[in-house]
Order: sequence, then structure tokens, then C-alpha cells
Amino acid sequence: MKAVADTLGVSRSNLAERLKRGAKPRSAYQKAGDAAVLPRIQRLVGARPTDGYRRITALLNRELAAAGEPPANHKRVYRLMTSRRGGRAASHGLLLERHSGDRPGRTHDGKVVVMRSNLRWCSDGFEFACWNGEIVRGAFVIDAHDREVIAWRAVIGGGISGSDVRDMMLEAVKARFGTTRAPSPIEWLSDNGSPYTAKDTRRFAGQLNASINLAPWPVP
Repeated sequence: MKAVADTLGVSRSNLAERLKRGAKPRSAYQKAGDAAVLPRIQRLVGARPTDGYRRITALLNRELAAAGEPPANHKRVYRLMTSRRGGRAASHGLLLERHSGDRPGRTHDGKVVVMRSNLRWCSDGFEFACWNGEIVRGAFVIDAHDREVIAWRAVIGGGISGSDVRDMMLEAVKARFGTTRAPSPIEWLSDNGSPYTAKDTRRFAGQLNASINLAPWPVP
């Protein structure tokens, strides 16, 4: 210990005292205003239990803007929603559970979610611009209960067609049941985009034992 103390330029008694005290545990990081933001987040999650932290951030910032208050960063919302990890994060536990095949999750009492898998599948599209100027458009199928993305399609420089949606439907049914027809009826929830409203798509869905519900998802 003498050699270490001499190298650090401290007395041996000082070094021994530091070793006895040990490392000071780090407390959870907090930011001014967290106490005011957290109840808003808890209320939003209670009303929208299937929403992730980014959607909760968008809804929260909409409220803050209406109240004339500054927006909250999505990283801050994630921190407040996260579960306890190693004693360093607040134990609010508001994040969605990661899918692991057997997940209890939060109680699903929204308008879209159902009580078990393979009752209702939801489908929607998205697009984003790449740095090289190309536009990528995609679509996906997600189970309203277990939140697993069952099938998806992506197109560069074009749009998602009815044929793409029908191929995605067939892939989803095969992935879940190993056949080309679901053993029990499945509700297919989507918007009223032309790939979903096409007669061929609706007819094909019936052959798969799926019924297309063109009512939009109940999100703002």
C-alpha cells in the first residue's frame, strides 16, 4: 500500500480510509421538472397502454405545447418510463415489455388490443427518405396482442401495391399457422389505402379466413 500511496501522493492512512468507505453509489439521475412531467406520462400510459415511449412523447409534447410549456425530449420520457435497472433508474416501469415469446406485459384495455394472439392483426404503411434521396416505403403486419411483426414488405422508389399486401397476408398466415388458411377467423385492421380497399385484396383475405376492417386505427 505504501508504494500506491507514494505514487498517488497521499498518506497511507488517507488511502486506507478511502478503501474502507468504498465507492459511493450513484443515485438515479433527476432533472428539474420531472415531478411535474411524470404524472402526465403516467396518465397517458394508463389511457394508451400499448403505446411505446416515442408515441407517448408525441402525445405529451402536444399537451405541453397547448399549455405553453417547453417540449420534453424523448430520451427524458424514456428515462422516466423505464424500469429499475441496477438501482440506478427510477422504478416507474411504464415501458412496454420486450417480446420474448411468453410475456405478461401490462393489462391491455385499449380499443385495438385483444386478449390473445391471432384474433386481430393490424397493418399499416410508412416511408422515409434516405441520404441519397431515395424514398423507401414499407408495410407490416403486427398482432394486436403479442405485438410481434409477423410479415413486412419494403419498396424503394415506388409504392406498396395491392399485390405486395396480398403477398404479405399470405406470408403472415403461413408464418403463424403453417397453412394457407387460418383455422379461425382473423380480423385484419388497416386504413383505407388503395392496397387494402382493392377488391382483389378483400377477396384474397376471405380465402385466408381473414376479414378486412377498414376502420382506421384509433390513434390521433
